Amino acid sequence: MRLHLVDGTYELYRAHFSPRPGHSAPGGQDVKATVGLVSSMLALLHDAGEAVTHLGIAFDNPIRSFRNELFADYKSDEGVPPELHAQFDLAEEAMRALGLTVWSMKEFEADDALATAAARWAGQVEQVRLLTPDKDLGQCVRGRTVVQVDRKQQKELDEEAVRAKLGVAPPSVPDMLALVGDAADGIPGLPGFGEKGASALLGAYGHLEAIPEEAASWTVRPRGADKLAATLREHREAALLYRKLATVVTDVPLAESLGDLAWAGVPRERFLSLCDRLGLTTLKTRPKRWAPDAA
Repeated sequence: MRLHLVDGTYELYRAHFSPRPGHSAPGGQDVKATVGLVSSMLALLHDAGEAVTHLGIAFDNPIRSFRNELFADYKSDEGVPPELHAQFDLAEEAMRALGLTVWSMKEFEADDALATAAARWAGQVEQVRLLTPDKDLGQCVRGRTVVQVDRKQQKELDEEAVRAKLGVAPPSVPDMLALVGDAADGIPGLPGFGEKGASALLGAYGHLEAIPEEAASWTVRPRGADKLAATLREHREAALLYRKLATVVTDVPLAESLGDLAWAGVPRERFLSLCDRLGLTTLKTRPKRWAPDAA
């Protein structure tokens, strides 16, 4: 069996900004993102190629974590469209109405929940599939035991593919993001460092601490090596902080066992009640598998 781990926040955003028509609940609330998320998850659950048996979905709710205490400019709820922000709780409720295990993250991030689940259960399943295009999660990929799946681009990244895409091995991904930055998370990176220079250095040394302070001692010579070495010496403390921000936590206290993540089908009454509240009719007929205790 395989374990599917879904970045619910990414999927919710993707649904909100998709070109699909909007939808308002009977009370007038914009619920386009939630409806799109439900539709997307039903497609996943009924995808014969994915053959979902065990699944967990994680959300940032709110979009703040312990990392905001470490770095003021780290990503937050600022700038989130209000109509989308108003659906955060509803989206989680909708996923529970599909019979899914939901992790609502507050102190930690959704990425941390997914990383923890991958680390905890990788040895108990044939494959862990991380359903997110987020570069951060590339650090969790291991051979073909833990892979990353971009559903939008229909791409699967194993360890070899992560190396080809990012230029570094999965364990070096946080170091890479520390040097080049990650705009999506508000990590600025170090001035002058691009992907080529950073990947050359990390390909040779693996981690920030192992990079010699003087460029004359480097076994690789990226463009502008002397300037890069000076920048790294000057901003080493900042680089180590950025790496900490980019490093996922793998020991989040998730209460569930692997068995708890087994998907038994859509709870009929709960799902149909949700559809009625949101003014949905066509979605009522979408589930192909109802939970055993359904009428």
